[in-house]
Amino acid sequence: MPTDKNRATAAAILPLVGGPDNIASIAHCMTRLRIGLLDRSLVDDEALRALPAVMGVVDDDTYQIVLGPGTVARVTPEFEALVEEGRRSATAAPQPVTADELAAQGAALKEARKTRNSTPLKLFLRRIANIFVPLIPALIGCGVIAGLNGVLTNAGWLPGVVPALAAIASGFMSLIAVFVGYNTAKEFGGTPILGGAVAAIIVFPGIAKIDAFGQHLSPGQGGVLGALAAAVLAVHVEKWCRRWVPEALDVLVTPTLTVLISGLVTIYGLMFLAGEASAAIGTFANWLLATGGAFAGLVLGGLFLPLVMLGLHQALIPIHTTLIEQSGYTVLLPILAMAGAGQVGAAIAVYCRLPRNRSLRTTIKSALPAGFLGVGEPLIYGVSLPLGRPFVTACIGGAAGGAFVGLFNQLGVAFGSTAIGPSGWALFPLLNGTSGLGATLAIYAGGLVVGYLVGFLATYFFGFTRRMLTDLNTDPQPDTSTNPTDPAKQPALA
Repeated sequence: MPTDKNRATAAAILPLVGGPDNIASIAHCMTRLRIGLLDRSLVDDEALRALPAVMGVVDDDTYQIVLGPGTVARVTPEFEALVEEGRRSATAAPQPVTADELAAQGAALKEARKTRNSTPLKLFLRRIANIFVPLIPALIGCGVIAGLNGVLTNAGWLPGVVPALAAIASGFMSLIAVFVGYNTAKEFGGTPILGGAVAAIIVFPGIAKIDAFGQHLSPGQGGVLGALAAAVLAVHVEKWCRRWVPEALDVLVTPTLTVLISGLVTIYGLMFLAGEASAAIGTFANWLLATGGAFAGLVLGGLFLPLVMLGLHQALIPIHTTLIEQSGYTVLLPILAMAGAGQVGAAIAVYCRLPRNRSLRTTIKSALPAGFLGVGEPLIYGVSLPLGRPFVTACIGGAAGGAFVGLFNQLGVAFGSTAIGPSGWALFPLLNGTSGLGATLAIYAGGLVVGYLVGFLATYFFGFTRRMLTDLNTDPQPDTSTNPTDPAKQPALA
């Protein structure tokens, strides 16, 4: 049964990350199980990578195990359950711990945290990503329904169903500011519902009766950026109240002052400022692609894989969301998706250039389906990045595909994705634009083909040195029953 398979995967992972007592936190995004570790030295990276369900690992602010879309959402609850069971068992039979052991453990934790890559900028960007990542499933679902509704509307089919689909597709987007406010307060250490309450002011219809900066406000003005700023302000006001309001009055005074002060600042300041910032983002994105589309696409498509490698690509989510709020789609995502096409082309070239390396070819065959659907981590961490040069040539393929799509934006064929999250072939149902569905699909498909082709050719001809081909084009695990050799002399992937 699928549940047994997911539990088996979780059970295989748990001892390799140090067991239940080494787990500080558990979360997941679209493709990765994210684990907060108490002691990084207890993790067996190589054994984890060898698990059939694991596509790769990333050591960042959290330890991230790449399991792929769908799988990670099913394995995570099983993993959480196993951790909880392990902790209950440990509690039932406690082991004595000395003060010296506790002090040593605390010193080790402090040192481990100091050595992590935790610059203020990266920490801030990850916090922003943590706010928006939980919203992605709803964005995808509503985006697909919006695309289906557009097809039915253009074709004149099922006119009685179209209004219902429009309501389903638009309901979440009309209130997305509330969800952003809730998640922001949660992420920054405040009361989530107070963050949502302040952000709800932005989308309240009655806001249109209020004048600020000499103009009428409009519901939704400022969008997700306004909601984010309002919720951050609410967290600071709440924390200030917790310090100064007497405990006997806290339950009454703190939420009242938090919503009142933050709400007034939001209405008479943040909505206007965030609205101007949102408009500037939309104007700049459209101007960038309209005037320098090919070059802009080349740069964006070429640099996106390094962002994915560093885990910083999720910092673009607020920009995508703002563009979707304004025009119904984000023009950036189809261009960024070309990076995945370059990665796929590079992986196929590696497969062709190393016919004797059965281990690497097996990895590529298992990761390619996910790559075609836009999930690039398995190919990045399992193939191109460890090899080095193929990662660079994959970026070249992404740059070529991005330039192709950007060129058509420059020629006036603007289009984008109605939701964020999917990429590759999975993005087709989410595409929408100004020049009709046929032209939109054709241009996006053309960009994918260019990315595949250039990524393949660049990797095939420039992705390997002679030494690399000599070392890698062998079977790291030959059949020792017929050809016994010294395992220590077998070539290994670096």
